[in-house]
Parts: sequence; C-alpha cells; structure tokens
Amino acid sequence: MTLILGRKRGMTQLFDGDGAVVPVTVVEAGPCVVTQVKSREKHGYDALQLGFEDVPDSRVAKPQRGHFKAVGVAPKRFLREERLAAPATLEAGAAVGIDIFTVGQLVDVIGTSKGRGFAGTIKRHGFSRGSETHGCMNVRQPGSIGTKRTGKLFPGKRMSGHFGSERITTKNLKLVRVDAERNLLFIKGSVPGPNGSFVQVQTAKTGTAKA
Repeated sequence: MTLILGRKRGMTQLFDGDGAVVPVTVVEAGPCVVTQVKSREKHGYDALQLGFEDVPDSRVAKPQRGHFKAVGVAPKRFLREERLAAPATLEAGAAVGIDIFTVGQLVDVIGTSKGRGFAGTIKRHGFSRGSETHGCMNVRQPGSIGTKRTGKLFPGKRMSGHFGSERITTKNLKLVRVDAERNLLFIKGSVPGPNGSFVQVQTAKTGTAKA
C-alpha cells in the first residue's frame, strides 16, 4: 500500500537537527480498513479499496450497508481505491496504518481547496485593475472578452465565477515526522483544504527524496 486516508488537523513548526524551523502540516491519518479487494480476473484490474472513519448505520445507504456487512467491518465515511500493479497481498478487513511511510519520504497530498464563493477576475485569476484616475471606465472589470469580428466568445476564457472548492494535488512534500502511536503525519509545507478536511496521502509519483 502507498495510500492512506486522513484529516488535516492544522499547521505547526518543528526544529530539525541543525536548529532550523520547519513549517509542517499535521495530518491524522488512519487507521484505514481494506473494504474490498479487486482482482484482474473478476474486475479487470488489481486494486484495494480503503475505508476511513466510522459512521453510524443511519448515515449509510442500504446498498453500502450490505457492502460493509459482507466484509465484517463498520460502515466508513470515506472510501478510496488504489490500483495495484500486481495482485493484492492484503485481504478484506485488514488494517492499514501510517507505518507504510518513513521519515524523509516524499508524498503527494490530495485535498479540496477552501471554497471562496463567487469571485471576480482579480481575486480568482490575479488580473490587474485599471487606474482610478479621471475618465477611467474600467477599474475592476475584466476588459474585453472577445471580438466583434467573430461574434462569439471562445471557450476557456478566464472570467468571474465560483472560486475554490476544487480537488488539488500538492506534490513532492517531505515527511518530517511519523508518529505511529497517535497516527499523525508531519508533512513539510502546506496542504490544500481547511482544518478538519479530508485528505489523501500517497507516495509521490514523481521526484525522489534528497539525502
């Protein structure tokens, strides 16, 4: 396994061996439970489905209730799947903890960014505003969005709209500390999402750890 699920708990700082301050994000990760094992023969690919955080039966749909009952585990709030290059070695119902990670390892963290509602182009895309001098008719407006020659608006134009609340992946973050007793990962730098939000921590797909 190279994936674990958890919640972002906030940011703090640690001191490394040289006494330098290292800003870290604390993620409470796991323990997770394997809720399904997929095989190439039956499903067309090898994968493991992980569940995280118990939830009452009343908050789970009846089909999902049967899914968890067949495995013999309590219903879970979050489910995520990891594809495998080879058949899985874990069985359904097995526990997965943060001991799959080591200090100094690089990880990718996936989360949902903070929602900021409806925003203009300056806040959403970093546009510059016009001058507030006499006669200026364009202070915070986006400016021209097309041409009279074509008579249409080209797709992909950066305009005002819903800002934030998007799936974000922050890559190649270094693990500074792994606290197996409290199920805490201390990850250097910031990760997307507000405190208490759901995140996925997985082994970095690109980049290698520095000595």
